Amino acid sequence: MKFETLAIHKGNKITDRNQPVVQPITLSTTFIHGNEEGILYTRAGNPNRSSLEELIAVLERGEDAAAFSSGNAAGTAVYQALEPGAHIIAPDDMYHGLHNSMTMLFKGIHEVSFVDMSNLDAIKAAIQPNTKLIWIETPSNPLLKVTDIRKVSEIAKETGALLVCDNTFATPVLQNPLLLGADIVMHSSTKYFGGHSDILGGALVTKTKDHFWEKIRTVQRVGGAVPSPTDCYWLTRSIRSLAYRMKGHVEHAMILAEYLLDHPKVEKVHYPGLKNHPGHEIAAGQMSGFGGVVSFQVKGGAEAADLLIEKVHLFANATSLGGVESLIERRASVEGPDTLTPPNLIRVSVGLEHTDDLLEDLEQAFSQI
Repeated sequence: MKFETLAIHKGNKITDRNQPVVQPITLSTTFIHGNEEGILYTRAGNPNRSSLEELIAVLERGEDAAAFSSGNAAGTAVYQALEPGAHIIAPDDMYHGLHNSMTMLFKGIHEVSFVDMSNLDAIKAAIQPNTKLIWIETPSNPLLKVTDIRKVSEIAKETGALLVCDNTFATPVLQNPLLLGADIVMHSSTKYFGGHSDILGGALVTKTKDHFWEKIRTVQRVGGAVPSPTDCYWLTRSIRSLAYRMKGHVEHAMILAEYLLDHPKVEKVHYPGLKNHPGHEIAAGQMSGFGGVVSFQVKGGAEAADLLIEKVHLFANATSLGGVESLIERRASVEGPDTLTPPNLIRVSVGLEHTDDLLEDLEQAFSQI
């Protein structure tokens, strides 16, 4: 079956004897011993979570998936599963929540080298005898750098390291890292999977159910950072429309990027769909669309960027992305004093409003700075 069909039907398991069209929410925290699925306690397993995990695994072309209570919990589970003393190679431009998890929660437990993942020589130079994990994020957050998944997977295999790809910005609609050589894929399902800015969640998908994957499952089960049955239900419901929402996000982002590219008050636009983007050709070779996030740098520095954000009406000045509504923020202002993000950079999660309205709103805001 095609992606759209799988998204609608694969996560819908009907076990109720009344045969509802949509799988109901199973709220019970405990289950009768000897039940059909062997579920004992909802932290270890739940029918709604099983359906969500099976759905995400199929869409990402993996053998198994594990759902978590947040994207950070999902990413942190990978670090927890590593043996102490492991060396990690990670992007110099990545989601700051997972960056903080590496540098704060695992300080003294693992060693991390942050490199430009678009530079293969830099990755090779960072390899150490104890390198156990190469973490990539493509497109990256917030500079939208592109990593060549195939080539980095070759480096990982030569090194004996695990390759994990944060696929949140692309989603399986646009990119399947497991088919390109990654071992595990991570998602903040809060973003495009949820799609409406009202569900918190995360997920990991594995190519094969190996020993390391069993360690991740142990972290999930024993650590207990799992989503509620209700959150799993709503995520499964939202994923049904994912393919069609992503088409709109990609189309709108391209229109916005082209508008910004020609604007006299914009210093630089970061969007892999633009032919002048340094990672355009690689992105075109591994993605079927370029995503719904656009970043750009405003002339006049951080002050001008803040003023532009203050003057827009349809774009909400808020953190996160992937919802049907457009969000805008100056990333450096929320990432903290150690950020490498340019102070005048604005990240836009382009929503599904009509693009005429979005461009009109931006134009009136630009006229006031």
